[in-house]
Amino acid sequence: MRHVRMCREHVPAEFAAHITPADHQRAADYTVAKGRLGLIEIVLGALLLLVFTMGGLLQAIDTELNAWLGAGYTHDLALFASFALVGFVIGLPISLYRTFRLEAAFGFNKMTMRLWLADLLKAGLLSVLIGAPLLLAVLWLMQMMGANWWFYVWLFWMSFNLLVLVLYPTVIAPLFNKFSPLADVALKQRIEALLKRCGFASSGLFVMDGSKRSAHGNAYFTGFGRAKRIVFFDTLLDKLAPQEIEAVLAHELGHYHHRHVLKRIALLAVTSFAMLWLLGQVIDQSWFYNGLNIKVGAGETPNIAMGLLLFSMVLPVFLFPLTPLTSALSRHDEYTADAYAAKQTAAGDLVEALVKLYRDNAATLTPDSLYSLFHDSHPPASQRIARLQSLSP
Repeated sequence: MRHVRMCREHVPAEFAAHITPADHQRAADYTVAKGRLGLIEIVLGALLLLVFTMGGLLQAIDTELNAWLGAGYTHDLALFASFALVGFVIGLPISLYRTFRLEAAFGFNKMTMRLWLADLLKAGLLSVLIGAPLLLAVLWLMQMMGANWWFYVWLFWMSFNLLVLVLYPTVIAPLFNKFSPLADVALKQRIEALLKRCGFASSGLFVMDGSKRSAHGNAYFTGFGRAKRIVFFDTLLDKLAPQEIEAVLAHELGHYHHRHVLKRIALLAVTSFAMLWLLGQVIDQSWFYNGLNIKVGAGETPNIAMGLLLFSMVLPVFLFPLTPLTSALSRHDEYTADAYAAKQTAAGDLVEALVKLYRDNAATLTPDSLYSLFHDSHPPASQRIARLQSLSP
């Protein structure tokens, strides 16, 4: 935040012809505002984790649920639900503030309270309808599959993720947004020609009504196998010229060409395998529970649902030092996709599109290098633009 504030008054030279001082200052202010809110979330998250574990809240909840419900799956589901409910209540004011104060202050929020509540209700129902059976299946496998239960849970978890990839475009996403076939004939022909050049078979070109929630714009392809579809935010189509839209899509197709989605699935498979194996090693160890202030006496059999919940709570703390590695991998993929786009379309068109998106989305052009190392999934604007310009003929 300090770095962004220090660079607020001067537009980087390479962007001076395209970004006004007012737009640059707005992006800096937006970045700082998000940073302040992010600091609050970090502090609240850390305090909540400490209260649940060392503060004894999780132990107290478990004791009460045992008194009311006894042991069994009902207790286990209630334990996870209680944890989720407390987190939801704590996070609700931040979510409201982000949408109706922060995003609104910078002209991005388009949501009404009614739509926000509808989204909240839909997300909650989906969490129950999908999450409860998923959790029950995992707990059943953990109880019934012996010492190697973690392997069977891994197989189930990966199958579930692949199923979601297939179903998301046509089943889940339409619950929240309206998807209409791309109506612009000239743009459609341009895009279909690009798809033919790239060898990408899509189940359709769609426009999503993103403008009813936000002024931010994007494009993406989603799905897996024959269920792949290309989606444009209506806000993106309003802001970019046809050749720039083509260049943005060529970037997304670059991810497909280089099999980035398949590589991410493979990475998920490897990491989830390792994490579930690790959980299998600690879930029966009393020190794991006692160290997190969940009382397990000598000779007692720990509750596997409690073990699963504790593991999922504390794992992000220990994985955080690996964040620069995953962020670097993501930035590498973005550079690779940019290079592919520069071969399929004019690199200058992608540069123009990116500069417009940086400006319209109030993305800072001067991120702090250490923050970027940890948190940025995309390369800093100056580095990305410079790399693309070097690819121009």
